[in-house]
Amino acid sequence: MMGMKPGVLEVEAKFAVDDSTPPPDLTALDAVAAVGEARDHALSAIYYDTADLRLTRAKITLRRRTGGKDDGWHIKLPATDGRLELGAELTDPAVVPEEICSQVRVIVRNQPLEPIAQVNNNRRETTLYDDTGAPVAEFCDDRVTAWSLLPGGQKQHWREWELELAGALPGTQEGTELIRAATTLLISAGARVSASPSKLVAALGDTVESAPLPPHLAGVPLDDNDPAFAVVEAVKANRNSLVEWDPKVRRDEWDSVHQMRVATRELRSQLETFEGVLANDQMSYIEDELKELARVLGVARDAEVVEERFHDLLDSDPTGLIDDTARTHIHDDMRKEYKAAHADIIRVLDSDRYLSLLDAIDNLIATASSQAGSATVGSATAEPSAEPSAEPSAEPSEVLYDHLAKAYKKLMKRHRRVQNNYDNPELSLFQREEYVHDTRKSAKKLRYAAEAVCQASTLKTGKLVKHCKTLQSQLGDFQDAVTARNRLRDLADSAAKRGENTFAYGMLYQVEMGNAATALEGYGDVVAKIRRAFDRLKKQR
Repeated sequence: MMGMKPGVLEVEAKFAVDDSTPPPDLTALDAVAAVGEARDHALSAIYYDTADLRLTRAKITLRRRTGGKDDGWHIKLPATDGRLELGAELTDPAVVPEEICSQVRVIVRNQPLEPIAQVNNNRRETTLYDDTGAPVAEFCDDRVTAWSLLPGGQKQHWREWELELAGALPGTQEGTELIRAATTLLISAGARVSASPSKLVAALGDTVESAPLPPHLAGVPLDDNDPAFAVVEAVKANRNSLVEWDPKVRRDEWDSVHQMRVATRELRSQLETFEGVLANDQMSYIEDELKELARVLGVARDAEVVEERFHDLLDSDPTGLIDDTARTHIHDDMRKEYKAAHADIIRVLDSDRYLSLLDAIDNLIATASSQAGSATVGSATAEPSAEPSAEPSAEPSEVLYDHLAKAYKKLMKRHRRVQNNYDNPELSLFQREEYVHDTRKSAKKLRYAAEAVCQASTLKTGKLVKHCKTLQSQLGDFQDAVTARNRLRDLADSAAKRGENTFAYGMLYQVEMGNAATALEGYGDVVAKIRRAFDRLKKQR
């Protein structure tokens, strides 16, 4: 493996322009003090995708380009302020490098990548500088010849201008202002804002219509009056979130493990909460596999959270009693633990087992059918219908409300268990804390149910969702303190075996005991708000 080149945020504006239109004087832009010498490049790029154009439909481009200053493989992924461009060294055109494939495996799966278009470009490139001599943008005058390799593809010719931000400007307000000013200048010079977002899209043209749809887009859409509609939309959202965070986890971006775990757990909770609303013979398999994926992500996430908490605890220690040896081990051991857990995640994401799970989720979305028309409302044991119900026996709000009520009853049952047992000395601390953790999981399920009911009906569940989120966050803080405390105990045991002083670990353990107790303050008040919100919801029916 040659290794991935560092990612670059690409922010650019593209313009269509006639063959004879001369570029304007770019020093007319306030941010541009000088223009460098023009450089000519002959570029040739082959674009790759699956037969059903999974990458193109996800607004991802994968190409192998020769010529210019950045020969090699390039992949461009959607980003908040533009596109993230990643690259790898030029290799055999018949084999896409593994470091590139890994970034799109969650979308491509085991489908082969094949050439779908060729774009040749005679480029005249000019660097624009500010008054300090720093580059602020690249201006490209491109004369393009391109053709689709899909059935019906024809050779096309066009000219376009590109202005791409350089240096530190991508993602900044200054960059946005430069793009805006350049747009005004270039349009006044005769250019038009490009109707195509990329050269690939322009090259493909109407030939995309000859390609089949990917599985998750191939299903017949449900009627929005079907009780399953809101559930499928919620499942789609978390499916898309999981797919979005996968490459970010692989790159170990900040908060990526957390967000992918959230999407995984939400998706599993939705399937459990709305059991009986969707019909699919792989439901249990999907739930079990999501549980295992969440477990693997959870090991790394717990290490990440604990490391952050320990960093804050050590920095805020007012006593000066934590020795350097303990500080070093606490930091280094948790960093090592996170790295090992992250490596385990990558092994899972590269496995056929994970790809099979993704395929099963897509199949669930594509073949989703409602049981509401042929089963008792809310039944979790009714036989699934083979086709979507044309005439549901109840309104979506009634079908989903039944599941919401079931989730509410479970939360209240677990809350009472906490209320009756948290101070019970006959139970172990572990058992009492597990009761609290179970209550948090029930609060999440109730929240997801309330969100789906809101999407599918006129019932107003905003207050219920809000208070469930508050309880989920509060009990999440509690669980983080418990996890950190238990990890401190393990670290103390290791320190003792090395013959080191463990006083610092015990002191931090007690701090986390206090943090857990503080997190539970006001717990009963939040549950009371959930109860009142649900009572108001019942009156809306």
